[in-house]
Amino acid sequence: MLNIRPIAFAQAASFVDEHHRHHKPPVGHKFSIACYDGDRLCGVAMVGRSVSRYFDDNLTLEVNRLCTDGTKNACSILYSTAWRAAKALGYRRIVTYTLESESGTSLRAAGWNCDGIAGKGNWTGERARQVELFPEMKMRWSKELSM
Repeated sequence: MLNIRPIAFAQAASFVDEHHRHHKPPVGHKFSIACYDGDRLCGVAMVGRSVSRYFDDNLTLEVNRLCTDGTKNACSILYSTAWRAAKALGYRRIVTYTLESESGTSLRAAGWNCDGIAGKGNWTGERARQVELFPEMKMRWSKELSM
């Protein structure tokens, strides 16, 4: 049976570093949540400030990393718990991003909404020529309190 426990940043970051397919751990967090199958750590959610300046309003959090070892239902439980914890702390919205190629099944199961394609894959500026940030588009997902 899966159960949720708090987890220290360093331990969550270590789990992400070891198990995540394409991201390194974030540099900080507001809180992290662990999912255990018995005594075995099977997943973590690292929740922090929104990376997007448009959502960094002190009322929105972002699941910056969610990583599991493939244990069934761990992702959905972590997404659901992240929202409940954020809401209990007074936040009004929580967001996360997935690759376009990812199905979002766990997010849908946790009651999150797909907001569509997020931002652009490329950035152009004086300091860099057309730098490809992401090989594919990202999808934004959110959950928020009804007004």
